[in-house]
Formats: sequence, C-alpha cells, structure tokens
Amino acid sequence: MPTPRQNARITWLKGADFPCAPFPAPQTRPRRLVLLGAPGIGKGTQAELLAKKFGSCQLSTGDVFRMAKRAPDEEKTPAIREALEFMKAGKLVPDTTVVALVEERKPCLRCSGGFLLDGFPRTVFQAEELDRILRQEHLALDAVLSYDLAEAKILDRVSGRRVCSKCKVSYHVKDHPPKVDGVCDRCGGPLYQREDDRPETVHVRMETYWHSTEPLIEHYQKKGLLVHIECGETPEETFARTLAALKVGA
Repeated sequence: MPTPRQNARITWLKGADFPCAPFPAPQTRPRRLVLLGAPGIGKGTQAELLAKKFGSCQLSTGDVFRMAKRAPDEEKTPAIREALEFMKAGKLVPDTTVVALVEERKPCLRCSGGFLLDGFPRTVFQAEELDRILRQEHLALDAVLSYDLAEAKILDRVSGRRVCSKCKVSYHVKDHPPKVDGVCDRCGGPLYQREDDRPETVHVRMETYWHSTEPLIEHYQKKGLLVHIECGETPEETFARTLAALKVGA
C-alpha cells in the first residue's frame, strides 16, 4: 500500500469517477511544476525524486495511456476511448483529445500535495489550454523545469539500454551491465533492445521532440516560468541541481 506521501494516483490513471486512496499528505506549500525533457533524458526519474521530496503527485500522460490499454471498457472515459482509437490507427493523439483527457482529471490539479506534470503540455496549444484550466481552478504553476543534455549523450544513454523480456528489469551496457552479457541477473531471462531505444529511432524522436518543444520553451520563457537544468552524470547529481535551481535545500 502506498504511504501518504506516495499517492496511488487512481483519479489520474482512471478518471474522476475513481477517487484516490490514500490521499497525498497536504503540504504547507504545494509545488505545481511542469517537467520538460527529450526522450531518454531521465525526467521520469527526476519526477519520482521530486514527488518524494515535495509530497507532490506525479501526473504522467504516458502512464494514463499505458493504463488505458489494459483497462476494462466500463472504466474507459470518453477522452480515453477517443485517444485509443487514434493509437490503434497508428496516429498521434491530437491536442484536443489530450486536453480533454486532462480536463477529465481536473481534481488531480487541485491535489493537496501539489503536482508534477510529465508529458503534458507538449505543444503551445496544450500549454495555453493548461493555463486556461488552471485559471478556472484558481491555480498557477510555480515553474517549468527544462532538462538539457547534448543529443550525443542522450543517444548513448538510450541506445545502451537493455530490458529483460520476462521481468522487464532495465540494464545499461555501460552504466549498469548484467553479470552475464545478455542475461537478466534477477530471473535469467534474455535481454533485448527495445525498438524505441535503437539509435535511428531515438534520432527521429529527438527531432520530433524539438520541433514541438522549442515553441513551448519560448512560451514559458516569456511567462518567466522556465528553469533550465543541465543534467548531471547521475540522477542524484541532476536532482541536486534541480533543488538548487528551485532554491530548495537537499
């Protein structure tokens, strides 16, 4: 069972008809942050660390989509049904559908522990719609954290990743290799490289990310919310830089 500081995020994952239990511990200063960063840069890990530090609820649209694929039909909200139709057709989920998904989950933005938005917004349109939703809820963002790392380093990080085909534990050929090459330490299953982790795929994903995100970075720069953070060699180093940028003690 999650601790009070580890919200189960049921409302976020399933929709507003499913209240969270347990609720996150109320914070004297709830943090409301957006996290930006290229695929493979490690912002998901930073979101987890920040959630533990601040007691905030990590709200990842990717988690919603992954949960939706396994959910029974009666639990699928209108926006989720629409998103899944686009995904089944191999198409990108349009901005209007993603915004509708977030609107269905507005109670999560009022979370007493604050929130960390990961994967949303991805475009200026989505950012403007988030601004509108937050105004309606009488809320405001504290900051938008933009994690930066040279593309060559991202490529090295991602292309070196290997995943167990049985228990799904992740390894890295340089930073976290298995004891036996190609074999999982935990269960002995074979390791493989995901299609998304192949260098040619990562390069395409990077181009797509920057095409949509550069205008988004400019949008938040103009609003005075953008905080650039240069990623360190380890997640812990990056986290220390994040806290320093937010002027928070370790």
